[in-house]
Amino acid sequence: MAGFDVCVSGSGAVAMSLALALSADGWKVAWARAPESGKPATPDVRTYALNARAIKLLEHLRVWPALQAHAAPVMEMDVRGDEGGALSFSAWQQCVRELAWIVDAAELERLLGEALRFAPRVEVVPPVGEHGAPVEASLLAICEGKHSATRAALGVSFARQEYGHWGVAARLKATQAHHGVARQWFRSPDILALLPFNQPDPIASYGLVWSVPQARAEHLLALSPTEFERELQDAILRSDPSAPAKVGELSLTSPVAAWPLALAQASRWTGPGWVLLGDAAHQVHPLAGQGLNLGLADVDTLVAVLRQARADEPWRAPGDERTLRRYARQREWPTKAMAGLTDGLLHLFADQRAPMKDLRNAGMSLVQRLGPVKSWLIGKALDA
Repeated sequence: MAGFDVCVSGSGAVAMSLALALSADGWKVAWARAPESGKPATPDVRTYALNARAIKLLEHLRVWPALQAHAAPVMEMDVRGDEGGALSFSAWQQCVRELAWIVDAAELERLLGEALRFAPRVEVVPPVGEHGAPVEASLLAICEGKHSATRAALGVSFARQEYGHWGVAARLKATQAHHGVARQWFRSPDILALLPFNQPDPIASYGLVWSVPQARAEHLLALSPTEFERELQDAILRSDPSAPAKVGELSLTSPVAAWPLALAQASRWTGPGWVLLGDAAHQVHPLAGQGLNLGLADVDTLVAVLRQARADEPWRAPGDERTLRRYARQREWPTKAMAGLTDGLLHLFADQRAPMKDLRNAGMSLVQRLGPVKSWLIGKALDA
Protein backbone atom coordinates (compact mmCIF):
# COMPACT_ATOMS: atom_id res chain seq x y z
CA MET A 1 0.00 0.00 0.00
CA ALA A 2 1.42 3.41 -0.93
CA GLY A 3 0.36 7.04 -0.99
CA PHE A 4 -0.98 7.28 2.57
CA ASP A 5 -3.43 9.99 3.53
CA VAL A 6 -2.63 9.86 7.26
CA CYS A 7 0.17 8.40 9.34
CA VAL A 8 -1.06 7.75 12.89
CA SER A 9 1.79 7.63 15.42
CA GLY A 10 1.13 5.92 18.74
CA SER A 11 0.04 2.61 20.23
CA GLY A 12 -2.63 3.51 22.81
CA ALA A 13 -6.41 3.69 22.69
CA VAL A 14 -6.50 7.16 21.07
CA ALA A 15 -4.12 6.18 18.25
CA MET A 16 -5.94 2.91 17.55
CA SER A 17 -9.38 4.58 17.60
CA LEU A 18 -8.16 7.24 15.16
CA ALA A 19 -6.69 4.68 12.76
CA LEU A 20 -9.94 2.68 12.84
CA ALA A 21 -12.15 5.75 12.39
CA LEU A 22 -10.07 7.08 9.47
CA SER A 23 -10.14 3.67 7.80
CA ALA A 24 -13.93 3.50 8.18
CA ASP A 25 -14.12 6.91 6.48
CA GLY A 26 -12.13 5.70 3.48
CA TRP A 27 -8.71 7.19 4.20
CA LYS A 28 -5.49 5.25 3.58
CA VAL A 29 -3.79 4.97 6.95
CA ALA A 30 -0.27 4.06 8.06
CA TRP A 31 -0.23 3.04 11.72
CA ALA A 32 3.25 3.83 13.09
CA ARG A 33 3.64 1.97 16.35
CA ALA A 34 6.41 0.45 18.40
CA PRO A 35 6.80 -3.34 18.14
CA GLU A 36 4.74 -5.28 20.64
CA SER A 37 6.79 -6.21 23.69
CA GLY A 38 4.71 -9.25 24.65
CA LYS A 39 2.68 -9.74 27.80
CA PRO A 40 3.27 -6.99 30.40
CA ALA A 41 5.19 -7.95 33.54
CA THR A 42 2.32 -6.79 35.77
CA PRO A 43 -1.45 -6.71 35.11
CA ASP A 44 -2.97 -3.47 33.88
CA VAL A 45 -5.21 -2.32 36.74
CA ARG A 46 -6.47 0.87 35.08
CA THR A 47 -10.17 1.47 34.53
CA TYR A 48 -11.64 4.13 32.27
CA ALA A 49 -14.90 5.99 32.82
CA LEU A 50 -16.27 6.39 29.29
CA ASN A 51 -19.00 8.94 28.62
CA ALA A 52 -21.81 8.85 26.07
CA ARG A 53 -19.78 10.44 23.28
CA ALA A 54 -16.93 7.97 23.72
CA ILE A 55 -19.36 5.02 23.69
CA LYS A 56 -20.97 6.33 20.51
CA LEU A 57 -17.57 6.44 18.82
CA LEU A 58 -16.74 2.88 19.94
CA GLU A 59 -20.12 1.72 18.65
CA HIS A 60 -19.29 3.28 15.28
CA LEU A 61 -15.97 1.41 15.33
CA ARG A 62 -17.85 -1.84 16.18
CA VAL A 63 -15.76 -2.36 19.29
CA TRP A 64 -18.37 -1.59 21.93
CA PRO A 65 -20.49 -4.77 21.85
CA ALA A 66 -17.48 -6.92 22.79
CA LEU A 67 -16.12 -4.35 25.26
CA GLN A 68 -19.47 -4.10 27.05
CA ALA A 69 -18.83 -7.58 28.48
CA HIS A 70 -15.85 -6.05 30.33
CA ALA A 71 -17.70 -2.96 31.56
CA ALA A 72 -20.16 -1.83 34.25
CA PRO A 73 -22.67 1.01 33.95
CA VAL A 74 -22.67 3.98 36.32
CA MET A 75 -26.29 4.71 37.23
CA GLU A 76 -25.59 7.18 40.05
CA MET A 77 -22.74 9.29 41.39
CA ASP A 78 -22.40 10.10 45.09
CA VAL A 79 -19.83 12.86 45.73
CA ARG A 80 -18.93 13.95 49.28
CA GLY A 81 -16.93 16.89 50.58
CA ASP A 82 -14.80 16.97 53.69
CA GLU A 83 -17.17 18.95 55.92
CA GLY A 84 -20.63 17.62 55.12
CA GLY A 85 -20.89 18.80 51.52
CA ALA A 86 -22.73 16.36 49.25
CA LEU A 87 -23.65 16.18 45.59
CA SER A 88 -25.41 13.40 43.71
CA PHE A 89 -26.26 12.67 40.08
CA SER A 90 -28.46 9.96 38.61
CA ALA A 91 -29.10 8.67 35.12
CA TRP A 92 -32.87 8.94 35.43
CA GLN A 93 -32.61 12.63 36.38
CA GLN A 94 -30.59 13.22 33.20
CA CYS A 95 -33.02 11.12 31.14
CA VAL A 96 -30.21 8.82 29.99
CA ARG A 97 -29.72 5.08 30.37
CA GLU A 98 -26.47 5.50 32.31
CA LEU A 99 -24.07 8.29 33.27
CA ALA A 100 -20.96 6.42 32.11
CA TRP A 101 -19.46 2.98 31.66
CA ILE A 102 -16.43 1.81 33.65
CA VAL A 103 -14.32 -0.29 31.30
CA ASP A 104 -11.23 -2.44 31.57
CA ALA A 105 -8.32 -0.49 30.04
CA ALA A 106 -6.44 -3.57 28.86
CA GLU A 107 -9.53 -5.06 27.20
CA LEU A 108 -10.28 -1.79 25.41
CA GLU A 109 -6.79 -1.72 23.91
CA ARG A 110 -6.88 -5.43 23.07
CA LEU A 111 -10.21 -5.15 21.24
CA LEU A 112 -9.11 -2.05 19.32
CA GLY A 113 -5.99 -3.93 18.27
CA GLU A 114 -8.06 -6.91 17.13
CA ALA A 115 -10.31 -4.64 15.08
CA LEU A 116 -7.29 -3.05 13.41
CA ARG A 117 -6.06 -6.45 12.26
CA PHE A 118 -9.09 -6.64 9.96
CA ALA A 119 -9.45 -2.95 9.10
CA PRO A 120 -9.19 -2.14 5.40
CA ARG A 121 -6.81 0.59 4.26
CA VAL A 122 -4.61 0.33 7.40
CA GLU A 123 -0.99 -0.78 7.21
CA VAL A 124 1.32 -1.20 10.20
CA VAL A 125 4.65 0.58 9.67
CA PRO A 126 7.72 1.20 11.86
CA PRO A 127 7.48 3.93 14.50
CA VAL A 128 8.27 7.56 13.83
CA GLY A 129 11.99 8.16 14.41
CA GLU A 130 14.41 11.02 14.57
CA HIS A 131 14.18 11.42 10.81
CA GLY A 132 10.40 11.73 10.87
CA ALA A 133 7.59 9.49 9.65
CA PRO A 134 8.61 6.16 8.08
CA VAL A 135 6.25 6.70 5.12
CA GLU A 136 5.00 9.58 3.03
CA ALA A 137 1.61 10.84 4.18
CA SER A 138 -0.26 14.10 3.87
CA LEU A 139 -0.96 14.22 7.60
CA LEU A 140 1.00 13.00 10.62
CA ALA A 141 -1.41 12.45 13.55
CA ILE A 142 0.61 12.36 16.79
CA CYS A 143 -1.06 10.26 19.51
CA GLU A 144 2.09 9.30 21.38
CA GLY A 145 1.04 10.28 24.90
CA LYS A 146 2.33 12.85 27.34
CA HIS A 147 6.02 12.08 26.67
CA SER A 148 5.73 12.42 22.88
CA ALA A 149 9.17 12.62 21.25
CA THR A 150 7.67 13.68 17.92
CA ARG A 151 5.94 16.65 19.55
CA ALA A 152 9.24 17.71 21.09
CA ALA A 153 11.05 17.30 17.75
CA LEU A 154 8.54 19.69 16.18
CA GLY A 155 9.53 22.32 18.76
CA VAL A 156 6.11 22.32 20.45
CA SER A 157 6.39 23.13 24.15
CA PHE A 158 4.32 21.16 26.66
CA ALA A 159 3.77 23.32 29.72
CA ARG A 160 3.53 20.79 32.52
CA GLN A 161 2.48 21.60 36.08
CA GLU A 162 3.37 18.76 38.43
CA TYR A 163 0.78 18.31 41.18
CA GLY A 164 3.09 16.45 43.53
CA HIS A 165 0.29 13.88 43.71
CA TRP A 166 0.20 10.36 42.31
CA GLY A 167 -2.79 8.39 41.11
CA VAL A 168 -3.07 5.08 42.98
CA ALA A 169 -5.11 2.41 41.21
CA ALA A 170 -6.24 -1.12 42.03
CA ARG A 171 -9.12 -3.55 41.61
CA LEU A 172 -11.31 -4.38 44.61
CA LYS A 173 -14.07 -6.77 45.64
CA ALA A 174 -16.69 -5.65 48.16
CA THR A 175 -19.01 -7.52 50.48
CA GLN A 176 -21.92 -5.26 49.43
CA ALA A 177 -23.31 -4.83 45.89
CA HIS A 178 -22.35 -1.54 44.24
CA HIS A 179 -25.78 -1.09 42.51
CA GLY A 180 -24.07 0.95 39.79
CA VAL A 181 -23.15 3.77 42.20
CA ALA A 182 -19.81 5.55 41.76
CA ARG A 183 -18.57 7.08 45.01
CA GLN A 184 -16.06 9.90 45.39
CA TRP A 185 -14.72 11.62 48.49
CA PHE A 186 -12.88 14.94 48.38
CA ARG A 187 -10.58 14.58 51.38
CA SER A 188 -7.97 17.27 51.90
CA PRO A 189 -5.32 16.67 50.65
CA ASP A 190 -6.45 13.60 48.68
CA ILE A 191 -9.37 12.48 46.51
CA LEU A 192 -10.68 8.93 46.66
CA ALA A 193 -13.03 7.29 44.16
CA LEU A 194 -14.63 3.84 43.96
CA LEU A 195 -15.91 3.09 40.46
CA PRO A 196 -18.42 0.23 40.01
CA PHE A 197 -16.85 -2.58 38.01
CA ASN A 198 -17.83 -6.07 36.92
CA GLN A 199 -14.66 -8.06 37.57
CA PRO A 200 -14.15 -10.39 39.30
CA ASP A 201 -17.66 -10.14 40.80
CA PRO A 202 -20.19 -8.63 38.36
CA ILE A 203 -22.20 -6.94 41.10
CA ALA A 204 -19.68 -6.16 43.85
CA SER A 205 -16.37 -5.06 42.32
CA TYR A 206 -14.73 -1.64 42.12
CA GLY A 207 -11.94 0.14 40.34
CA LEU A 208 -10.02 2.33 42.78
CA VAL A 209 -8.64 5.75 41.77
CA TRP A 210 -6.97 7.52 44.70
CA SER A 211 -5.11 10.81 44.21
CA VAL A 212 -2.64 11.28 47.07
CA PRO A 213 0.59 13.23 47.74
CA GLN A 214 3.67 11.44 46.41
CA ALA A 215 5.00 10.42 49.82
CA ARG A 216 1.63 8.94 50.71
CA ALA A 217 1.52 7.03 47.42
CA GLU A 218 4.97 5.56 48.03
CA HIS A 219 3.83 4.52 51.50
CA LEU A 220 0.72 2.81 50.10
CA LEU A 221 2.75 0.98 47.45
CA ALA A 222 5.01 -0.46 50.16
CA LEU A 223 2.14 -1.94 52.18
CA SER A 224 1.09 -5.56 52.19
CA PRO A 225 -2.37 -6.27 50.71
CA THR A 226 -3.87 -6.58 54.20
CA GLU A 227 -2.30 -3.30 55.35
CA PHE A 228 -3.44 -1.52 52.20
CA GLU A 229 -7.01 -2.73 52.64
CA ARG A 230 -6.96 -1.55 56.26
CA GLU A 231 -5.72 1.94 55.33
CA LEU A 232 -8.23 2.25 52.49
CA GLN A 233 -11.11 1.19 54.72
CA ASP A 234 -10.00 3.66 57.38
CA ALA A 235 -9.78 6.50 54.85
CA ILE A 236 -13.33 5.81 53.68
CA LEU A 237 -14.64 5.62 57.24
CA ARG A 238 -13.02 8.94 58.19
CA SER A 239 -14.42 10.55 55.03
CA ASP A 240 -17.96 9.31 55.51
CA PRO A 241 -18.97 7.26 58.57
CA SER A 242 -22.05 6.00 56.70
CA ALA A 243 -20.03 4.65 53.74
CA PRO A 244 -18.87 1.28 55.16
CA ALA A 245 -22.48 0.15 55.55
CA LYS A 246 -23.08 0.88 51.86
CA VAL A 247 -19.79 -0.43 50.48
CA GLY A 248 -18.98 -3.24 52.89
CA GLU A 249 -15.52 -4.68 53.43
CA LEU A 250 -13.06 -4.21 50.55
CA SER A 251 -10.37 -6.67 49.49
CA LEU A 252 -7.74 -6.36 46.78
CA THR A 253 -8.06 -8.52 43.67
CA SER A 254 -5.07 -7.01 41.85
CA PRO A 255 -1.67 -5.44 42.48
CA VAL A 256 -1.58 -1.74 43.40
CA ALA A 257 -0.16 0.66 40.80
CA ALA A 258 0.62 4.39 40.88
CA TRP A 259 1.84 7.16 38.58
CA PRO A 260 2.54 10.92 38.90
CA LEU A 261 -0.25 13.38 38.07
CA ALA A 262 0.10 16.68 36.24
CA LEU A 263 -1.73 19.38 34.31
CA ALA A 264 -0.32 20.04 30.84
CA GLN A 265 -1.21 21.72 27.55
CA ALA A 266 0.69 21.84 24.26
CA SER A 267 1.54 25.32 22.99
CA ARG A 268 0.28 24.37 19.52
CA TRP A 269 -2.01 21.56 18.46
CA THR A 270 -1.49 21.75 14.70
CA GLY A 271 0.98 22.80 12.06
CA PRO A 272 1.58 22.16 8.35
CA GLY A 273 0.97 18.45 7.91
CA TRP A 274 0.75 17.49 11.59
CA VAL A 275 -1.77 17.41 14.44
CA LEU A 276 -1.75 16.45 18.13
CA LEU A 277 -4.41 14.33 19.83
CA GLY A 278 -4.99 12.90 23.30
CA ASP A 279 -2.32 13.13 25.99
CA ALA A 280 0.17 14.43 23.41
CA ALA A 281 -1.96 17.61 23.32
CA HIS A 282 -3.31 17.83 26.87
CA GLN A 283 -3.25 16.21 30.28
CA VAL A 284 -5.78 16.72 33.09
CA HIS A 285 -6.23 15.52 36.65
CA PRO A 286 -8.23 12.24 36.75
CA LEU A 287 -10.66 13.41 39.45
CA ALA A 288 -13.43 13.83 36.84
CA GLY A 289 -12.45 10.72 34.86
CA GLN A 290 -12.27 12.72 31.62
CA GLY A 291 -8.73 12.01 30.33
CA LEU A 292 -9.55 9.34 27.75
CA ASN A 293 -12.93 10.92 27.00
CA LEU A 294 -11.12 14.09 25.91
CA GLY A 295 -8.78 12.05 23.72
CA LEU A 296 -11.61 10.14 22.04
CA ALA A 297 -13.47 13.43 21.53
CA ASP A 298 -10.31 14.66 19.75
CA VAL A 299 -10.56 11.62 17.45
CA ASP A 300 -14.26 12.17 16.80
CA THR A 301 -13.74 15.86 16.03
CA LEU A 302 -10.71 15.42 13.75
CA VAL A 303 -12.40 12.73 11.66
CA ALA A 304 -15.54 14.89 11.35
CA VAL A 305 -13.46 17.93 10.31
CA LEU A 306 -11.56 15.93 7.68
CA ARG A 307 -14.81 14.43 6.39
CA GLN A 308 -16.45 17.84 6.07
CA ALA A 309 -13.41 19.34 4.37
CA ARG A 310 -13.33 16.47 1.85
CA ALA A 311 -17.00 17.11 1.04
CA ASP A 312 -16.78 20.92 0.86
CA GLU A 313 -13.22 21.44 -0.39
CA PRO A 314 -12.04 18.21 -2.02
CA TRP A 315 -8.92 19.89 -3.37
CA ARG A 316 -7.52 20.25 0.15
CA ALA A 317 -5.24 17.44 1.39
CA PRO A 318 -5.81 15.99 4.89
CA GLY A 319 -2.68 17.80 6.12
CA ASP A 320 -3.87 21.23 4.99
CA GLU A 321 -3.12 23.61 7.85
CA ARG A 322 -6.33 25.60 7.44
CA THR A 323 -8.39 22.43 7.84
CA LEU A 324 -6.41 21.36 10.89
CA ARG A 325 -6.91 24.72 12.58
CA ARG A 326 -10.66 24.07 12.48
CA TYR A 327 -10.05 20.95 14.56
CA ALA A 328 -7.90 22.90 17.04
CA ARG A 329 -10.51 25.63 17.43
CA GLN A 330 -13.22 23.07 18.18
CA ARG A 331 -11.17 21.13 20.73
CA GLU A 332 -8.99 23.63 22.58
CA TRP A 333 -11.80 25.39 24.46
CA PRO A 334 -13.57 22.23 25.79
CA THR A 335 -10.21 20.79 26.83
CA LYS A 336 -9.03 23.95 28.57
CA ALA A 337 -12.40 24.27 30.31
CA MET A 338 -12.18 20.71 31.67
CA ALA A 339 -8.56 21.26 32.71
CA GLY A 340 -9.53 24.45 34.51
CA LEU A 341 -12.44 22.74 36.27
CA THR A 342 -10.41 19.79 37.54
CA ASP A 343 -7.46 21.98 38.50
CA GLY A 344 -9.73 24.40 40.34
CA LEU A 345 -11.48 21.65 42.26
CA LEU A 346 -8.18 20.09 43.26
CA HIS A 347 -6.78 23.34 44.62
CA LEU A 348 -10.07 24.28 46.27
CA PHE A 349 -10.18 21.06 48.28
CA ALA A 350 -6.47 21.18 49.06
CA ASP A 351 -6.94 24.44 50.97
CA GLN A 352 -6.93 23.69 54.72
CA ARG A 353 -8.28 27.07 55.87
CA ALA A 354 -11.60 26.86 57.71
CA PRO A 355 -13.36 29.58 55.61
CA MET A 356 -12.50 27.72 52.40
CA LYS A 357 -13.74 24.43 53.85
CA ASP A 358 -17.07 26.04 54.69
CA LEU A 359 -17.31 27.72 51.28
CA ARG A 360 -16.57 24.66 49.17
CA ASN A 361 -18.91 22.36 51.09
CA ALA A 362 -21.68 24.94 51.05
CA GLY A 363 -21.10 25.29 47.31
CA MET A 364 -21.53 21.54 46.79
CA SER A 365 -24.78 21.56 48.73
CA LEU A 366 -26.01 24.59 46.77
CA VAL A 367 -25.35 22.89 43.42
CA GLN A 368 -27.21 19.85 44.75
CA ARG A 369 -30.30 22.04 45.16
CA LEU A 370 -29.95 23.78 41.79
CA GLY A 371 -31.27 21.28 39.25
CA PRO A 372 -30.35 23.22 36.08
CA VAL A 373 -26.75 23.70 37.24
CA LYS A 374 -26.43 19.99 38.04
CA SER A 375 -27.84 19.09 34.64
CA TRP A 376 -25.43 21.45 32.88
CA LEU A 377 -22.42 19.99 34.71
CA ILE A 378 -23.27 16.39 33.98
CA GLY A 379 -24.22 17.26 30.40
CA LYS A 380 -20.71 18.62 29.84
CA ALA A 381 -19.20 15.48 31.33
CA LEU A 382 -21.34 13.24 29.11
CA ASP A 383 -20.09 15.04 26.00
CA ALA A 384 -16.47 15.93 27.04
